[in-house]
Amino acid sequence: MMMVCVVVWAFAFPFIKIGLNDLSFTNLTIMRFVVVCIVLIAILLLQPKRFSKLHKKDIIPIFILGFLGVIVYHLGLNYGEQYVSPGAASLIIATIPVLVVISAFIFLKEKMTSKKLLGVIIALCGVVIISILGTPDASIEINYIHGALAVVLAAIMGAFYTIVGKKLLERYTALSLTVYAMLLGSLALIPLLFLNPSIIDQVAMMSAYSWFAIVFLGVFSTVIGYVLWYVGLEIKSTSEVSVYLYAIPVLSTIISCFLFDDKITLFFVLGGILVIVGLLLVNIKDKKID
Repeated sequence: MMMVCVVVWAFAFPFIKIGLNDLSFTNLTIMRFVVVCIVLIAILLLQPKRFSKLHKKDIIPIFILGFLGVIVYHLGLNYGEQYVSPGAASLIIATIPVLVVISAFIFLKEKMTSKKLLGVIIALCGVVIISILGTPDASIEINYIHGALAVVLAAIMGAFYTIVGKKLLERYTALSLTVYAMLLGSLALIPLLFLNPSIIDQVAMMSAYSWFAIVFLGVFSTVIGYVLWYVGLEIKSTSEVSVYLYAIPVLSTIISCFLFDDKITLFFVLGGILVIVGLLLVNIKDKKID
């Protein structure tokens, strides 16, 4: 079950690239969440008892959480993938747990152990290498660096979602909060429909590949991926399930190489190794000695 989750999330990064062939990064975000909202509303109507009750006082906080942690996250990721490879994007996004540790230390005053600090430093060094030197001639391609920074922003928004959503998890299940955040946050995309009339023309000209990518991103990578993730968390501990996530950037990079003939540089490999080593140091708990 977790391997299915890993595969659909790994394919999300190259499929975003495919969708960007016919859609702007904003229109890709809109179309993905049109699919997501249709499926989630259907699930809510058919299985209402599976979800926590939405309290009125939480509507605005959950909207803000969804707007920043879900919509801005995807806008940043989609913008970034116009210029960076799916593999590079997946490695940068993989640092969300590292950014969560940093945010928790700064805002929640959580303890930062020496092992976690070392992991944070190593992982961030990996991100810097990928962002500046991760592709051939990346150091002189200003658009590549802008794209990498947009993906970094997406990762920061992902960390924001985790930290800010922590308080709301006292009243909602993780799955309920995710669904409500996606639905309410998607409302922020409505103004883009009026500010960007090109969406009609772009959708009308979409290829079969782009339609497949949109449906896959909405149904599999978003809805099914998150459902499997939370079912997995009910069966296994967070640390046991999180180990599977390390395979996502590796698999995504391999898929990207086959689909787009992306070049993997030594700096990309070095940065990727540093990111994964840093993640391991941050996430592996110290064994208690009795």
